[in-house]
Amino acid sequence: MKKPSLINRDYKHSLSTVKIRQRPLVPLVLIGTLVLLAMVLYFKNTLSNAQSDKTVLQVVPIELPSNTQDSAEHTFKTPQQTVKKTTSPAPQELNWKQHTIKSGDNLASIFKRFNLSATTLHNIIQSDDNTKLLRKIKPGQTLRFAQNSDNTCVALDYDINNIQTLQVRATANGFKSTINEKPVETSHSLASAVIQNSLFYDAKQAGLSDKTIMELANIFGWDIDFSQGLRPGDSFSLLYESKQIEGERIENGHILAAEFTNQGDKYQAVRFVDKDGHAEYFSADGKSMRKTFLRNPIDFARVSSHFNLRRKHPVLNRIRAHKGVDYAASSGTPIKATGDGRITFKGVKGGYGRVVIIQHGQQYSSLYAHMSKYGRYKNGSYVKQGQTIGYVGKSGLATGPHLHYEFRVNGVHRNPLTTKFPAASPIKKHLLAEFKQQTTPLLGQLARAKQTQLALNQP
Repeated sequence: MKKPSLINRDYKHSLSTVKIRQRPLVPLVLIGTLVLLAMVLYFKNTLSNAQSDKTVLQVVPIELPSNTQDSAEHTFKTPQQTVKKTTSPAPQELNWKQHTIKSGDNLASIFKRFNLSATTLHNIIQSDDNTKLLRKIKPGQTLRFAQNSDNTCVALDYDINNIQTLQVRATANGFKSTINEKPVETSHSLASAVIQNSLFYDAKQAGLSDKTIMELANIFGWDIDFSQGLRPGDSFSLLYESKQIEGERIENGHILAAEFTNQGDKYQAVRFVDKDGHAEYFSADGKSMRKTFLRNPIDFARVSSHFNLRRKHPVLNRIRAHKGVDYAASSGTPIKATGDGRITFKGVKGGYGRVVIIQHGQQYSSLYAHMSKYGRYKNGSYVKQGQTIGYVGKSGLATGPHLHYEFRVNGVHRNPLTTKFPAASPIKKHLLAEFKQQTTPLLGQLARAKQTQLALNQP
């Protein structure tokens, strides 16, 4: 009996027939899958390109190590742009010039001579208070200034003195100035000499400056008449400060201790400074070297006519008492007040010409005549000993420029060259121990230096 064939009850087909008809679906699925992948890849690439078109390139500069040249230029390149990085330019080389100030010079004429801008000069002067010192330049001082490549003044140096220098520099905010001081070293020096010609000449030969010579004369000026009282063989020794900058001597400081022998009489003086900084000269036992009056109102002047009640007047040509002392000096020589006091008269007084009269307390008064011009003090002003009250001239009855000086005690004329003046107050008792502690080493140093100098001078 023949077996019945398998029949698909749902579709009424045999199973073998169904399998044969399902085989063509596999290639179709594969083809569909490939098409789908292709579409996905297509849209992905399209989207990626669109995003890349909208991307902004960010350039980040990279700091490279600097080379030895400050002005070197580094270049960084990217696909879309180039970035340049330049370091700070090297400082410009300045052209310095120096000018020694001459008589008649001022800053305006100096700047014009060197073709510098007047505007720059104005900006320098107005920059601060320090630069106002430039208005007081004096012949012999030094001025240095620097120009850049544009010939613009950007720096200026002004030597105020041996120690101080004014420096002006251009900045982004205008000119700025400073005052620099060089360090000063102070040491002690000794000088001694025997008078053969004059104090001034022989002291200069001993290496003293004009300032130190004047200080020496002022210390002993109450006891010694330096215009008429010196004799050949008189001598002096002094210990003084010597100031140096970088080992180079620039000036002398104060006299610390001194000894002067005049016509056999020996005088000693030593400098004492109290706690308030006030300095004064005393003898070794504490007596003040200062007297109430100076012996001479003019430094190193020659006495041309002495105190003489029977002198013949050179202009009137008859006997007329000369109740003062005449000092021959060139016109314009400063006249000093011989003591503290108040000016009671300032004006023209007959044959005296231009006159100043000073009242010193109740007892004393002094008169100064034949002036060419007065000092800055007015009638009624109080003046101190040594201040300039006028200048030598030949006003009134005078044959030539000189000072006529009179000194009165209770209204009576006295010879100012021989009158004994009262001394100033001695060192106070409560300062005596401090005085000895401060001055004894100075006097000892002066004595040792004198002995050394004598030993060197012996044959």
